[in-house]
Amino acid sequence: MAIPTSRTHSAAEVAVDRTVCTGCGQCVAVCKDFCLRLENGKACPVAESLFGCLGCGHCMAVCPTGAVTVRGRTLEPEHLFALPPMGSAATYDSLFGLLQQRRSVREFLPAAVPGEQIERILDAARTAPMGLPPSDVNVLVLDSLDKNRAFARDFCEHLKTMRWLTAPWFLTLMRPFWGKANDGLFRHLCGLPWPPLPKPWMQGLILLPMMRPCSCIFTLRPGPTRRIRWWRRHWPCWRARRRVWEPA
Repeated sequence: MAIPTSRTHSAAEVAVDRTVCTGCGQCVAVCKDFCLRLENGKACPVAESLFGCLGCGHCMAVCPTGAVTVRGRTLEPEHLFALPPMGSAATYDSLFGLLQQRRSVREFLPAAVPGEQIERILDAARTAPMGLPPSDVNVLVLDSLDKNRAFARDFCEHLKTMRWLTAPWFLTLMRPFWGKANDGLFRHLCGLPWPPLPKPWMQGLILLPMMRPCSCIFTLRPGPTRRIRWWRRHWPCWRARRRVWEPA
């Protein structure tokens, strides 16, 4: 039984070229679903495993002769790439220095962000680890000031339809389930913008995203949302491509 995600509901298929397999057993050791075993000194797929191949690709990556291939769950052998040399790796000091130099940015230049830089950001984000492949993370790219402004206004309009989240009857009903801390958060912090969304607060809410020349919004799998037009229509594929949101 394969583990379903928003991108696939079937297991991947593992194949072993026994003519080049050396029987080192590295693929068997890294497979966490026991999809491979050693038989007569060669690796081979098992007939049935717990969940079927998850498509993590570790067996394919560690094989020293390229005998193992995995196809399915959005993974193909062509997705493998050579690791950079060890000498090019960042040291702890250089990485920590980069993190210390990073600050929250709330003022932006009016210049547009080149598409090449956006692609490099997404390429770097694709290297992030995941719990269960294929990743359920999507990215929504707003690559202009106009799109960020339209997106912010759309979101604020959607907030007006969700005032029930901070209604007294709803908070009283949910307190036994989400506890005192979350109840206080909704009553005293999240409750501020809902009723009745005063104009000065609304202007402050949309001011920050309105001034961004580019935004990359990372989200989980789309749920059954039907009220927000940008949410329903523009969920880009995370691995293969990116979609640029167009205001309705």
